[in-house]
Amino acid sequence: HTHIHTHTHTHTHHASDLPRFKMFHSQKVLTKYSGTLQIGVIEGSPAHKALAQGNSATAASKTKFKHITPAHGNIVYTPFGDQVPWGDPSWYQGNNSPYYTESHIKFRERVRNFMEKEIEPYVQQWDESYSFPKDFYKKFYKAGLLPGIVGPPWDEKLSGVPAPEGGFDAFHELILIDELSRCGSGGVMWAMYAGISIGLPPILHFGSDELKRRIAPPCLRGDKFICLAITEPWAGSDVANIQTTAERKGDHFIVNGAKKWITNGIWSDYFTVAVRTGGRGANGISMLLLEKSMPGITCRHMKCMGMWPSGTTYITFEDVKVPVSNIIGKEGEGFRQIMYNFNHERWSLVCQSNRLARVCFEEAFKYAMKRKTFGKRLMDHQVIRFKLAEMARLIDSTHAWTENITYQLQTMKKNEQNKKLGGAIALLKVQSSKILELCAREAAQIFGGASYVRGGVGEKIERIYREVRGYAIPGGSEEILLDFAIRAAARQSKL
Repeated sequence: HTHIHTHTHTHTHHASDLPRFKMFHSQKVLTKYSGTLQIGVIEGSPAHKALAQGNSATAASKTKFKHITPAHGNIVYTPFGDQVPWGDPSWYQGNNSPYYTESHIKFRERVRNFMEKEIEPYVQQWDESYSFPKDFYKKFYKAGLLPGIVGPPWDEKLSGVPAPEGGFDAFHELILIDELSRCGSGGVMWAMYAGISIGLPPILHFGSDELKRRIAPPCLRGDKFICLAITEPWAGSDVANIQTTAERKGDHFIVNGAKKWITNGIWSDYFTVAVRTGGRGANGISMLLLEKSMPGITCRHMKCMGMWPSGTTYITFEDVKVPVSNIIGKEGEGFRQIMYNFNHERWSLVCQSNRLARVCFEEAFKYAMKRKTFGKRLMDHQVIRFKLAEMARLIDSTHAWTENITYQLQTMKKNEQNKKLGGAIALLKVQSSKILELCAREAAQIFGGASYVRGGVGEKIERIYREVRGYAIPGGSEEILLDFAIRAAARQSKL
């Protein structure tokens, strides 16, 4: 007995209905209901014929590939995923790569399985509700993935979770971000990723042993939540001119001011806050850990163009009394701490942005293969093939650049990274956000009216289209980063 969740209670489904179902729904829409409904096949369909030959419907829908190890001992990469051309990075297609090991291959499968089971079926629900379930973080932790979002090195002592086999490196982190971003929602990515990935590193890198022991374990285990609070209503990319003050009064600082566009702030227990403890400019900035239990902190949820589930927040501080022991590192060194993690933050945004562009391409490619206009498939129209070709060449070239930068992150010490890679990562971030904007637009044109509707077959495209600005502005706007990269190059040039 097999059946499919019907559009109406009265219509009987036949094999001829399958193309219509696929036209308006992704096959993965059924995954959400797999716990309560039986997912079967329609009589007469290719999957049914495969089932009759002794194969499962799932096995029939995927090609099986044999893993081969050549005589010279290098890895031959087994094709992985749906095998949509350019729908995944090159090494997923079975192409060779100098970067990835057996450990990366196993980790990739683990992350994909988690994403498809625990994230993708619920993305629209979380997006439309402007919220994100806190119990997700415990699932994320139990899957052994949550500690990875702060980047290498993986701290087994603080997290209580063993690192992936062979250790956790920059390419494991690239895989983690890339695979999770397949969910097709920057808002969901930021909900589960942004707060801790940029809020906790200042404590891990510069905090006292007491702060690390008290704050890091509950955050890495999904029990508590943390965010980074730098941007203000009057200071975005101009970090050196923040106005929130922390005045020393004996054993405490008294904090007054406001922070805006703070991701995850609405549900955070801890705030890693840039404050002014000294005079004007960068040298007057320090970093303080504030805790939501401290009187005088008010959080207001901000509704934005996109990134709806990410908990964007406006925070006000009114005479908040903070122990001096909550200072992160040394007084007056806050600006250096902020800059210390900027490359990693921007690289993370690059990884997300380029995979979201790839999602746009993949969805558009699959839609063009089945949608018919004027008596033929969209794919049979030259103008559609041109759009897809433009998207593919830009996405894959950007991913190759990303892998190159990832290799530098893996092989350089932190100080060397910050000295050499700032300009390159700035340019890469600009490239990735511009390509995301182009791919979201072109995918929307291919989907037509279906991309203008929240939900349905064009759901991911509609959502990503309104999230583009979230990658073009935060972490340094495109204009600021372009100028920064060339100014840095001019300073370093010996011409």
